[in-house]
Amino acid sequence: MTSGTRTWRAAAEAALYGPHGFYRRPEGPAGHFRTSVHASALYAGAVAELLRRVDRALGSPEELAFVDMGAGRGELTAGVLAQCPPELAGRLRPYAVERAGRPDGLDERVVWRDAPPEGVSGLLFANEWLDNVPVDVVETDGGGTPRQVLVQEDGEELPGDPVSGADAAWLARWWPLEGAPPGSRAEIGRTRDEAWARAVGTLRSGLAVAVDYAHERAGRPPFGTLTGFREGREVRPVPDGSCDITAHVALDACAGPGATLLSQRAALRALGVDGRRPPLTLASSDPAAYVRALGAASEAGELTSPGGMGGFRWLLQPVGPECADLLTEDTSARPPWHG
Repeated sequence: MTSGTRTWRAAAEAALYGPHGFYRRPEGPAGHFRTSVHASALYAGAVAELLRRVDRALGSPEELAFVDMGAGRGELTAGVLAQCPPELAGRLRPYAVERAGRPDGLDERVVWRDAPPEGVSGLLFANEWLDNVPVDVVETDGGGTPRQVLVQEDGEELPGDPVSGADAAWLARWWPLEGAPPGSRAEIGRTRDEAWARAVGTLRSGLAVAVDYAHERAGRPPFGTLTGFREGREVRPVPDGSCDITAHVALDACAGPGATLLSQRAALRALGVDGRRPPLTLASSDPAAYVRALGAASEAGELTSPGGMGGFRWLLQPVGPECADLLTEDTSARPPWHG
């Protein structure tokens, strides 16, 4: 192996989470890309509504956990706390899970950890976390054999050994490359399956949710999805700590027994986030309310647009029977002008 050359998994691990890694930089993820959390407070409100449903399903326990996986700088945790009703907030134990250090000014109620707590009951929510769990990349050679893709710190790639063992078994089941033309690529999601299973396993009861851009077995992208982001722009992935390194998630491979997969558009609508414009009659009866509702509808539209953030996939994994069906439509969460 050429000096300084590593698998993409090892290179991304160091570039993202090493001592000088991308996710340890002072500006945080929000300095480089915009997630649903940053787009609108409606997103945190929807997660707070889901947390309320989990609480009700579990019988309003004395202590309810909210675990924010890949918390960034704690924006979602803070937003959920701000939108929790007082009775629930008084019983809530919020955890922000992130490898970077605790940011200044975060609500003192938030427990900052580098790993999720064990044996808690409540809602574990992973917004765009799994796409940053590093994966190995493979590419088929001239004979159709999948080989590890090795990478140098400047982003230059070299072919490695043929894939074998557990990685080959994962590919055969979830991203088969048999018969694919030379140059076809795949990302081995086994590390993400394992990371998600570990996270779900920390819950004693409740619901675990993963939200990410994703693909399913019947429609895997033929050349993979590995890419980089820097200062709001998509860039060539270079594992030197200067950019985010991400790839879409095979969420169907992560799903455990009883899991549900649906679009963010469907999930948020079930939680009361509605992009429909308010009626013009509201403009006459309450102009200020109409302006506020129009702004909220615009933000909701961005979160639920099928060609944008609404295209995220939600994986809902119940732990215990109580939280198996919490996204049926709840009209009480709708804006007041809806019947």
